[in-house]
Amino acid sequence: MSFEFFVARRYLFSKRKQAFIYVISLMSVLGVALGVAALVIVLGVYNGLTTDMREKILGANAHGVVLSTLPDGFALDPEVMDRVLATKGVTGATPFIYSEVMLSAGTGVKGLILRGIDPEQAPEVLSMLQTIKRGSVQDLAKADTPPGIILGEELTKRLGLALGSRVNLLSPSGQRSSSGFQPRIRPFVVVGIFKTGMYEYDSSLAFLSLKASRDLLGLPQDYLSGIEITVEDLFRADEVTAALNESIGHRFYARSWMDMNANLFAALKLEKIGMFILLAMVVLIGSFSIVATLVMLVMEKTKDIAVMMSMGATRSMIRRIFMYQGVIIGFVGTMLGYALGLTVGFLLKKYQFIKLPENVYTLDHLPIIITASDVIIIGVAAMTLCFLSTLYPARQASRLKPAEALRYE
Repeated sequence: MSFEFFVARRYLFSKRKQAFIYVISLMSVLGVALGVAALVIVLGVYNGLTTDMREKILGANAHGVVLSTLPDGFALDPEVMDRVLATKGVTGATPFIYSEVMLSAGTGVKGLILRGIDPEQAPEVLSMLQTIKRGSVQDLAKADTPPGIILGEELTKRLGLALGSRVNLLSPSGQRSSSGFQPRIRPFVVVGIFKTGMYEYDSSLAFLSLKASRDLLGLPQDYLSGIEITVEDLFRADEVTAALNESIGHRFYARSWMDMNANLFAALKLEKIGMFILLAMVVLIGSFSIVATLVMLVMEKTKDIAVMMSMGATRSMIRRIFMYQGVIIGFVGTMLGYALGLTVGFLLKKYQFIKLPENVYTLDHLPIIITASDVIIIGVAAMTLCFLSTLYPARQASRLKPAEALRYE
């Protein structure tokens, strides 16, 4: 153990004449601990909410899409599908049709986003189709009259629908008849009800088979809007789509989920930075207390400092003594903050005792995901602030002149 660390530890833990300095030291430790705990908990909750939102978005959407550069979409070309599946990193692909239609039922009318899918391949790409609340996606493939449709739970509640209910879909493309231009109307029966937890999807999204979608929209039998894909590594989807853009030819282009939701996740990332800076102010307040503690300690230990310098202690040794004291306070506060934050986070994750209104949020409890990287960054930031707070008082202590300090002793 070095001389400087030994003296710093003795100054912190030995009995002092000024009890007020003890109180300030304790407040410094608690300030750092509360700041670190708050950062751990809040960033953990942020990670939980962001992850939940991302999973719900990617449950209803693929990791990437391949679209045509032509405005009229493209025909089902086995060669294009083979190129997509052969691209490194792609784990699944399914064709889809996208359009907007109007749904009418006995109790009301609602505009819908229509997704035509392959009932066999789509569940491998869209995870939400694997956990439909009622019914089955395979029922879309049945050659029934009328064909099946899968709707969101919010929409079925709003229109009073259930499994087996009959609805009508109105296509915006319409059809020509002897009496003029008429909207294309087809009857459907509800064969499935899904729930993602996101109101936008649960109230305005519907799934049909590819065949039923083409019939409703008056499209050719080989028409597609695009191909949805899943990738091996979710966070490298942009690299996979870049490789697809090189392999599938100039008539097509690929976009990843990062590109399609760039604004949303950029805003969430900015919010995380803002929360980190805001809560780091709590740690900064604790570090200000460290400055006050060390300044008062320098005033109390003026004689001791002069004696040590008279016995051969250098100015750098005196400076390190007070730096070590601030670092010890910061370290103890950080460890206490870790203990408090990680304990609360564990209890939140295990017992879920903070409930959320399910009709407002996408889940019914407060999620929390504490990552090692966040914990390390929080600790480094806290220790850095605590170290910087020691520089001024340590410098002032090292500038004391022994003769002047002992003149009146």
